[in-house]
Amino acid sequence: MLNIDTTLQAADLQPAIDKLWQYSDAKIRRIDAEYDTAKGSPVFTSAGKYTTRGWTEWTQGFVFGSAVLQYDATGDDWHLDYARKNTVDLMAPHVSHFGVHDHGFNNVSTYGNLLRLIVEGRVPEDKWEKEFHILALKLSGASQARRFTKTSDGGGYLYSFNGPHSLFVDTIRSCRALACSWLLGHKAMDEGDKETDLLGRLIDHCKATAKYSVFYGEGRDVYDVWGRAAHEAVFNTNDGNFRCPNSQQGYTGFTTWTRGLAWAMVGFAEQLEFLALVPDEALAPYGGRVAIVAIFEKAARATCDFFIANTPTDGVPYWDTGAPGLVHLGDYLDRTSEPDNEHEPIDSSAAAIGAQGLLRLGRWLGTGSEDGAKYWQAGLTTARSLFADPYLSSDESHHGLLLHSVYHRPNGWDYIPPGKKVPFGESSQWGDYHARELALCISRWAKGQDYHFYDGCLRK
Repeated sequence: MLNIDTTLQAADLQPAIDKLWQYSDAKIRRIDAEYDTAKGSPVFTSAGKYTTRGWTEWTQGFVFGSAVLQYDATGDDWHLDYARKNTVDLMAPHVSHFGVHDHGFNNVSTYGNLLRLIVEGRVPEDKWEKEFHILALKLSGASQARRFTKTSDGGGYLYSFNGPHSLFVDTIRSCRALACSWLLGHKAMDEGDKETDLLGRLIDHCKATAKYSVFYGEGRDVYDVWGRAAHEAVFNTNDGNFRCPNSQQGYTGFTTWTRGLAWAMVGFAEQLEFLALVPDEALAPYGGRVAIVAIFEKAARATCDFFIANTPTDGVPYWDTGAPGLVHLGDYLDRTSEPDNEHEPIDSSAAAIGAQGLLRLGRWLGTGSEDGAKYWQAGLTTARSLFADPYLSSDESHHGLLLHSVYHRPNGWDYIPPGKKVPFGESSQWGDYHARELALCISRWAKGQDYHFYDGCLRK
């Protein structure tokens, strides 16, 4: 399990974070110069170069969002100009995309980060630009809210690109789009001028994810363990009844795909931060603050505990906790992660995402409390591993920043080096983006500052 360093301080990571931004600068520029955008958005690297895979364009926002984060950390105007231009030129289709659940990934990473910089006074305020980003965030949340399936228990969920029967655990992190839209005061209208309740849909989705995608060791099935997460929950759309867990990118519906687990960790922790901004009277129709917070907190704690217990000592997990080759690795949880092995790949992107979940939950609980300190220190320990060898890429010829990320192991999409049996040494847009976001968060928190997307939505 993760060997938590209780003495580590956020400021201790700053020298490594400074190197990260140095490497990151060159990589963003190299992707811009070398990647052929006619192929679609860059998704993951193959032999060190970004390539794509036709599924959905869910990673484009991470490309330009990374440049915003680079500017935020370094003040380099090239990155701000690059992000601004490409957001205006290329991101509008994502705002009105009714066919995906990924609005938080694409639109909050770009429009949300740019609005935040304006509100924070980090860039000169231009009324047109500010209103442009606000409008995009309002419409993105409304677009996401259209993808809704009612469940037999009276709730519902935002369904995945698989269709109305499918609840993805990933979407909990993408609910940022709904949160921003609601905070900005948007009213999403439908047939007959009927208003779609954005806050209600967000809460319903989070409750459904907590109920059907996360397990609590309460006897739900024979694989029920505290904090285990299923990638997909499948429903009968005729009557709204839950049918079974499933997995698109994990090993099975009865094992835990660690990137899906990580999305839940950061998603629930971030939604706890969001709830703190919502008035009590707005939460009353959905059960009230106490009940809602209890559901979100239980899911956040459970998933974070599962990550800590089922991750090697350095905090970087294998891609699925039930992957069949793990049995050949012996006591793999009692030593540091091993990207170059013959049996199962590591997924560093799960660590980058999950570390932020650990840190956010720790901050929300209070780092002065025993539990808050545990999660906070676990997040810092994981980040320290990611910001060093063998995970942080210093090779300028390699497009990726965070090495040893995995995209879709079951489909065999990931590059396997010659003479090897499993993929390693490659990067992903979501892994690189979240490594940057993690670095920015830690630097800000070390200085007593904050970082979340909702800043720009509160102080218009």
